[in-house]
Amino acid sequence: MRAEAQAHVDTINEALALLRRFLDWDRALRRLDELNARVEDQSLWDDPKLAQSVMRERQRLDEAITATRAIETELADTAELIELAEAEGDEEMAAEGTENLAALARRADESKVKALLSGEADANDTYVEVNAGAGGTESQDWAGMLQRMYTRWAERHGMKVELIDQHSGEQAGIKSATLLLKGENAYGYAKTESGVHRLVRISPYDSAARRHTSFASVWVYPVIDDNIEVEINESELRIDTYRASGAGGQHINTTDSAVRITHLPTGIVVQCQNQRSQHKNKAEAYNQLRARLYERELAEREAAANAENASKTDIGWGHQIRSYVLQPYQMVKDLRTGVTSPTPSDVLDGDLDDFMAAALSQRVTGETVEVEDVE
Repeated sequence: MRAEAQAHVDTINEALALLRRFLDWDRALRRLDELNARVEDQSLWDDPKLAQSVMRERQRLDEAITATRAIETELADTAELIELAEAEGDEEMAAEGTENLAALARRADESKVKALLSGEADANDTYVEVNAGAGGTESQDWAGMLQRMYTRWAERHGMKVELIDQHSGEQAGIKSATLLLKGENAYGYAKTESGVHRLVRISPYDSAARRHTSFASVWVYPVIDDNIEVEINESELRIDTYRASGAGGQHINTTDSAVRITHLPTGIVVQCQNQRSQHKNKAEAYNQLRARLYERELAEREAAANAENASKTDIGWGHQIRSYVLQPYQMVKDLRTGVTSPTPSDVLDGDLDDFMAAALSQRVTGETVEVEDVE
């Protein structure tokens, strides 16, 4: 078999080996049989919440096992086809088989990532909160760029994006914004973005054209449903109402429809102003608070698990500063992934958003981002 085809085969086999090891293949097969038997038991549906939990687990397990078996079957068939074509000297068929292997390798990588996103809340929708750091207009502009990056990335991956709350900057960008991303594994893909993001560039707002460093924080927390219980003591909440900012109709800017909730024990603050009524904004802010408290609990569990395996656990990028460098007539570069923008950084802002969306895709999925040469 030609070297290119063999490289694809090796990639697919590595992905399959990881999938089988992660699923604990024999145990997964037994567990699926158990779940199928439980689903057939009519008494299961006497408890709707338990039934939904069992059905979700069964579906995730069945999809992972089915995808793994399908890749294995297609790999064997395609490899056999290529060997037959090479034996008969049919170069066209061999080339077609190699292309099929390349596509299968991409599918295997996607299945691998999807299987790895099996955390307690990875499959849920997610909130993404962006806050500008110190630095005035510079940091607010950087926060606005991040907001657009996450919006474009989510839309490209088939997710729906809702703007829950936004406070615009005086000259440019935003002071803060909260997005709701709705889609499969939204939290699993986006959770690694939590942390501080730094941008170094020649400032377009500085008449002396000096280099500025801007910071913005990003916090990602999952949307939780009624099946997950989060205890909140109403006496520990401070609820403030205020007038919404930004463009709006006669009710938006003339009544105290926006709501801010502060959880006093933890200092967590959530707010919502996108709805026209105070009641709806309060309900959405309350959902955000439940999600933040749940994410805090997940983080504490992860920290405890990492402490037990400190020698084996690497520090995740969610705990570090993500850095980007941007200069006129040069490329913008993500210093973690090494992804470089396909166009000079002094072009339209939209091209920078495209680059950042590509950088995010590589951070989350590990996929290779092709970069065009710029003369």
